[in-house]
Amino acid sequence: MTQLEPTRAARQAVPKTMRAAVARRFGAPEVVELRVVPTPVPAPGEVLVRLSASTVSIADHRIRAADLPRGLGFLRIVALGAFRPRKPALGMEGAGVVAAVGDDVTGFAVGDEVVFLRGSRMGCHAEYVTMRATDAVARAPHGLSLEDAAALLFGGYTAISFLDQVELGPGTEVLVNGASGAVGTSAVQLAVHAGARVTAVTSGRNADLVRSLGAARVIDYEKEDFAAGEQRWDVIVECVGNAPFTRVERVLNPGGALLLVIADGPAMLREKGQSRRSGRLVTHTGVTFGAAVIQRLVALAEAGAVRPVVDRTFALDDIVAAHRYVDTGRKRGAVVVRIP
Repeated sequence: MTQLEPTRAARQAVPKTMRAAVARRFGAPEVVELRVVPTPVPAPGEVLVRLSASTVSIADHRIRAADLPRGLGFLRIVALGAFRPRKPALGMEGAGVVAAVGDDVTGFAVGDEVVFLRGSRMGCHAEYVTMRATDAVARAPHGLSLEDAAALLFGGYTAISFLDQVELGPGTEVLVNGASGAVGTSAVQLAVHAGARVTAVTSGRNADLVRSLGAARVIDYEKEDFAAGEQRWDVIVECVGNAPFTRVERVLNPGGALLLVIADGPAMLREKGQSRRSGRLVTHTGVTFGAAVIQRLVALAEAGAVRPVVDRTFALDDIVAAHRYVDTGRKRGAVVVRIP
């Protein structure tokens, strides 16, 4: 967040300080606290957004708790920080209203409702945040509240970036493991919209939810192991972390794809060799990023092709409770943080 001399208009409209939820050390949800910090000022090419909503995602949990997947602990200092989070104000995405614009900004004006993804720059658990106007930001979708719009972003953006690597259409068999989470609910809807037949793996309590999103078949993982059955799939979207290639190879069709939204270190190291050997795509990375993804997501929401799934909504004052709930690992869709 760049601190520059604000314009006269910015001084009149935007307070000099704001509240932000920050984690000053790694640990349990209680390490997150509300603090008063300087309000960022937009640099040339940036917009300042007054946030209405963000979410607490699995990414926020990992950064706050220093909880990296197995085999990736060596990245902790580089990716997260040595003794405390390098980005103490968490929150990857948000929705709000443009409060000020820097020089050389085109396409956005004060008063525009926008949605955006800051990604690893974080900072969205706050009252204000800056975004480069050419980055992953777009006008908010018509017909959705800003809270609902915020609930779409993390899961929808991630799902699009992975699914863009495969051809989906009528006759494509897709399995989504972890279909009730933020990425899973988006992946189900996007695959169904493309014409694919979707099998959703989730708990029994979430079966009605994923059916309402378009899943043709639901597998309750507590009663059935999808990797032990006779059905085969063209695409497996792995959103849990318990379905590496060695487990699902038998049920993945020739020429198919395993999209590892969550993967540990060993899975990442083996994926290229597994792809070459098997003739299937195995990858833990997405391929499409930036403003184009946000714009597509907004268009899909406005067309009714994808809708937000909100589990619970917490006020910014209750940010610790929001983190506690995400830590249970049982959230459905998004956990929204309302920023009044």
